[in-house]
Amino acid sequence: MTTRPTEKTALTPPTHTTPPARFSHGVRKGNILQVAGQVGFLPSVPGEPPTPAGPTLREQTLQTFANVASILREGGASWDDAVMIRVYLTDTAHFPEFNALYDAYFAEQGLTGPPAARTTVYVGLPPGLLVEIDVLAVLG
Repeated sequence: MTTRPTEKTALTPPTHTTPPARFSHGVRKGNILQVAGQVGFLPSVPGEPPTPAGPTLREQTLQTFANVASILREGGASWDDAVMIRVYLTDTAHFPEFNALYDAYFAEQGLTGPPAARTTVYVGLPPGLLVEIDVLAVLG
């Protein structure tokens, strides 16, 4: 008996711009949802380039969390479905502040079981961006 593989669904919430290349902000296949790396851009304005939430790590981190959450919702998931969170910071000096923001955000979200997480330093973000986050979620 041959079974048909589950379809892949590309996710682009209305708050996000259409990606400039052949990728999606998120992809769901069956009960797996992968959120592509998100940064702290404010919700999109048609015809205008993306704008960072602000120059500080706090502003960008909180907006990045909001951007990831919108893709999780678009795919029928929530932070409770996250099994892996990968964080990319541009400066090792940001670790303490980021960790405090991370802990406070997830306490506020009422996250019951913390996902696996990995934080690393990455210097490939566009100028002015300080943090990028991607998430793997499993639904059901």
